[in-house]
Amino acid sequence: MPKAPGHATPPARHSRIRLVAIYTAVALALLGGGGLAAAHMEDSDSFCASCHTQPESTFYQRSQAAPVDLASAHAAKGVACIACHSGPGVGGRVGAMTLGAKDMVAYIAGHYSSPAVLTSHIGDSYCLKCHGDIGDSGEFNNHFHTLLPKWQQRDPAHAATCADCHASHATGGEPQIAFLRQAPTLAICQRCHAFAGEG
Repeated sequence: MPKAPGHATPPARHSRIRLVAIYTAVALALLGGGGLAAAHMEDSDSFCASCHTQPESTFYQRSQAAPVDLASAHAAKGVACIACHSGPGVGGRVGAMTLGAKDMVAYIAGHYSSPAVLTSHIGDSYCLKCHGDIGDSGEFNNHFHTLLPKWQQRDPAHAATCADCHASHATGGEPQIAFLRQAPTLAICQRCHAFAGEG
């Protein structure tokens, strides 16, 4: 007795499904492998610096000598540029890799800005990946870190961020206090105190 139409899958359809599955698996493997290779290359400061223009070229050269700014002090401790230039988690890393790929295409095509323009803001979450416990101490000498989240919550448009005080690539800071520059940092202290009604 013949089978009712539609119950048996024709061999040609099985072949197409199998072929699509194989192509999909190969594409995913290539994307995954490419992503891992890109992540490995991005961990190398010299790879990133190979096509960066000014001022990044200067920043990279500073990282090859005695620290003169916060970024080069991080480099001296083995912290790669990508650690500070990517957000938290896998999403932050993928975002940085996507931006890096876009920048690389622009460089190869000759359509890049020189000097380079910062297109991705370094948010507090980038710093807190490694320095998440910075506000834990309630001591007076740490009150600025402890109170910063409250200021940011109450006045998000005007409150300071980590990078406002801790400018990674600015020179002229004091090494004994994490390369803070006195005048800009004191100005931020005064803004906070004024917001709190003490200035």
